[in-house]
Amino acid sequence: MDSKKAPVVIAEIGCNHMGSMELAKELVTVAATFCKADIVKFQKRNSKELLTEEQYNAPHPNPINSFGDTYGAHREFLEFDKEQHRELMQFCDDMNIEYSTSVWDVTSAREMIELNPRMLKVPSACNNNFELLGVLADEYEGEVHLSFGMTTHEEEQQVVDFFKEKGRAKDLVIYSCTSGYPVPFEDICLLEISRLKEAFEKDVKAIGFSGHHLGIAADIAAITLGAEYVERHYTLDRTWKGTDHSASLEPDGMRKLTRDVKNVFKALTYKSKEILPIEQVQRDKLKWREQ
Repeated sequence: MDSKKAPVVIAEIGCNHMGSMELAKELVTVAATFCKADIVKFQKRNSKELLTEEQYNAPHPNPINSFGDTYGAHREFLEFDKEQHRELMQFCDDMNIEYSTSVWDVTSAREMIELNPRMLKVPSACNNNFELLGVLADEYEGEVHLSFGMTTHEEEQQVVDFFKEKGRAKDLVIYSCTSGYPVPFEDICLLEISRLKEAFEKDVKAIGFSGHHLGIAADIAAITLGAEYVERHYTLDRTWKGTDHSASLEPDGMRKLTRDVKNVFKALTYKSKEILPIEQVQRDKLKWREQ
């Protein structure tokens, strides 16, 4: 592990800003200054492109979490436009934390490509949208990060092969993920990281872990298995209205996650010599010697 870069921690704000630019910037500020995360990630969707007319006009399936009279209105309320994302990108730069966003459709992808962040994410729900993947592979020069939640092994291979054929696989970061909110520990399936490494490490840029579980123990284990990115949903208050808050880390949890991931990475080495300098002092003082 000592020859690799330290793991990157992504605090996914997603839609936890609840449609408020002021709250979005507060989430960025706390992630940067208190949590010490490396990246904050938002979401970008074109609801009318993603939803059928029937879906758009239907009520939210869980009305207590709805920000509109219909599911479409709810999604529109939570959506920032391209210029607002540009504003957030500049604010992240000012706060010395990297900006990124997930893109859920072709229109959103092209809008965010214009902003040219270093990385864009494809959520598990969209990783079989090859029109979207093609736009990212052909029109975007940055890294494409992609989650493999609710995805078969055959579908995983198709995605990696697609990027290989496009000559872009070395810009692809794939994430082990279980799609659920929250995910019980027995369904996190951390050894999927090892399987992805064995299957695809030679082809892609890196392997990551996107978690929707409780606590931070699994994330620490993920980096010991070789995950180079750790992504977690993040909020200021898990009791707030919305579907993702309950599966998110609050600031102190995100702070501890970042701290522990970075510290455990430092520990994942072999001894540089049989007796370390820190041990030599104790050896000279304490080691039993035959008289």
